[in-house]
Amino acid sequence: MSFVRHITLPKGFVAGATACGIKPSGKKDLAIIAGRAEVSAAVVTTSNQITGAPIQWIRHILPRGCGKVRGMVINAGNSNVCTGKTGLKDTETMAGLTAKILDAEAQEVLVASTGIIGHPLPMAKVKKGIAAAGATLSLRNDGDVAEAILTTDLRAKSAFVQTRIASREVRLGGIVKGSGMIAPSMATMIAVITTDAKIAPTVLRKALRQAVAGTFNAITVDSDQSTSDVVAVLASGLAGNKTIQPGTAAYRKFAAALAEVCGELARSVVADGEGATRLVEVIVRGARTDAEAEVAAKSVANSPLVKTAVHGADPNWGRIAMALGKSAAKVVAEKLTIRIGGQPPSRRQNAEDEFVKVFARGMGCKFSAKKASSLMAGDTVKIDCNLGLGQGKFTALTCDLSREYIAINADYTT
Repeated sequence: MSFVRHITLPKGFVAGATACGIKPSGKKDLAIIAGRAEVSAAVVTTSNQITGAPIQWIRHILPRGCGKVRGMVINAGNSNVCTGKTGLKDTETMAGLTAKILDAEAQEVLVASTGIIGHPLPMAKVKKGIAAAGATLSLRNDGDVAEAILTTDLRAKSAFVQTRIASREVRLGGIVKGSGMIAPSMATMIAVITTDAKIAPTVLRKALRQAVAGTFNAITVDSDQSTSDVVAVLASGLAGNKTIQPGTAAYRKFAAALAEVCGELARSVVADGEGATRLVEVIVRGARTDAEAEVAAKSVANSPLVKTAVHGADPNWGRIAMALGKSAAKVVAEKLTIRIGGQPPSRRQNAEDEFVKVFARGMGCKFSAKKASSLMAGDTVKIDCNLGLGQGKFTALTCDLSREYIAINADYTT
């Protein structure tokens, strides 16, 4: 793929990738991202009760979700989940082989795997892949690395943010894979973010958890949470800033930049959802609490009936009201207002969004179905729900549900 830098733009990082035959397609399927020296690390992992061997390895070497590492090795095409003691041994072997390349210890290497569940890793191929990827470590492989972590994704996804903290330039770059089995509870898919900010692992972990809450944890493609979800942030400390302390202006600026990177990556996952043709923002306002707003928004975002209506550009507000009402959030029909918005395909890009009110005071409103349908035919659809009960708010991101999604997943293993 075309060369582009993102994860090696922050000072102190190199990366490499290769195709070692894990993917039947022959495409790149193994990557290494490493610090030139030891780096601070923070991770957030899936809350699914079924976890892959790599997740168990990460929790073993970073039991508090943060610490010091040298790098991370990632393979795609096989998730190494439910593979017993062999899977755990294979994960440790991947860490050990990568560590030798980095002149480090196995416990200093994070491992992530993504792909089909229940199949043993083809370790002969993996071993050759680690050696090959390790031999390419440099500043010129970012595009290959972003490609190597993909499974059913249609495109590589990356983000980069630059900010100034106490007169020092600080960079953050990230990549993510994810297209299906997307409905995180603690993280999402596999995302790796690098930064040259100087920050302690515990403080980095705090910033990551804050960033994940409103970004990766706000998206859903199909309501199914992966067994292999992990978000990792690696910080080299080479930007020259004073060590970032919690509660300071420097921390707030760094946390905002990290949230921006996570937000861009999360949005790109939904836009690349399996079979997706439209991005959908479900905005819930006026809930009793932010927590109830989140529950209500995700109920709408996860509804197959709402998602198929969006795909057909059908302003069927009854499905939206149903999805709100079935949630655990307090919903009173007589106080509820629902609007459908977006930009029709004919509108110029970045024009102001239009909205059509479709429901208010317990009943449907008179509205132009043609106009509402036109708004739903654009690239981004907005469903705005005001519960009228308080100040709570939350925005969930999802995509439409198409025939292509069924085709992709009906034939996934056959």
